[in-house]
Amino acid sequence: MNTVLPLAALPNKARSIRREIIRMVSAAGSGHPGGSLSAVEIVTALYFHIMRHDPERPDLPERDRFILSKGHAAPVLYAALAECGYFAKDELSTLRRLGGRLQGHPKRQAVPGVEMSTGSLGQGLAIANGLALAGRLSRQEYDVYVLLGDGELQEGSVWEAAMAAAHYKLDNVIAFVDHNGLQIDGAIKEVMSPEPIADKFQAFGWHVICVDGHEFDQILSAAREAKQTKGKPTVIVAKTVKGKGISFMENQVGWHGTAPNAEQACRALEELMDEGVRALWTK
Repeated sequence: MNTVLPLAALPNKARSIRREIIRMVSAAGSGHPGGSLSAVEIVTALYFHIMRHDPERPDLPERDRFILSKGHAAPVLYAALAECGYFAKDELSTLRRLGGRLQGHPKRQAVPGVEMSTGSLGQGLAIANGLALAGRLSRQEYDVYVLLGDGELQEGSVWEAAMAAAHYKLDNVIAFVDHNGLQIDGAIKEVMSPEPIADKFQAFGWHVICVDGHEFDQILSAAREAKQTKGKPTVIVAKTVKGKGISFMENQVGWHGTAPNAEQACRALEELMDEGVRALWTK
């Protein structure tokens, strides 16, 4: 099984994943850095502390499942999978390359560790429901985690799936909402507001937890509470910052789907260095 990192080690792992996101999107010259960076702590917590999974056996029957419903944030998933050892980190430089495995949206049959091909928004929660029901029917005790974008909540299919999850009492479904407030066309409240998000899920019969999506202690505590909640699905509404970790990208809608050029990537990577590396860099 994958190594479970202690809480104190998770920020360094998150920093490493952010560096890989910048490198791969810059090398590709296209991609979605903003929403990938906002989800780093959530994905890091899942793959390095919360979920049961094994890079040596991606098809392990009792593994927990993760569905990246906001499939355009594929760089954060690819970086996490490579950090875990599902494939070599060198392959990250092939993001969006013609003929490569790491395309702009994840493909299930191509990339080890990818549970479902996603990209068309609004489908991930329904997929998670199906996997959860399959686990119940086969008497396998695994959890299904799904990451939704807040702009994605504008899709009606999300709410059909939310209603179904509550109806079937799928307490093995745990959803995260990456609530960064921005989508490709602007602020979600101006495009089509899904607020109040927490109240809506509660009205649909879900157990709701609200956290700071960049604080690992809050994410881990919420995940424990979700696993202890029986008889209903849980949603963790995580308040995040688009482009988190890069000063000139944070809360800037333009970085939703724009790749940094070489100079911008260098600036971003310098910001993401730890203190020891920065001291060597500046000597």
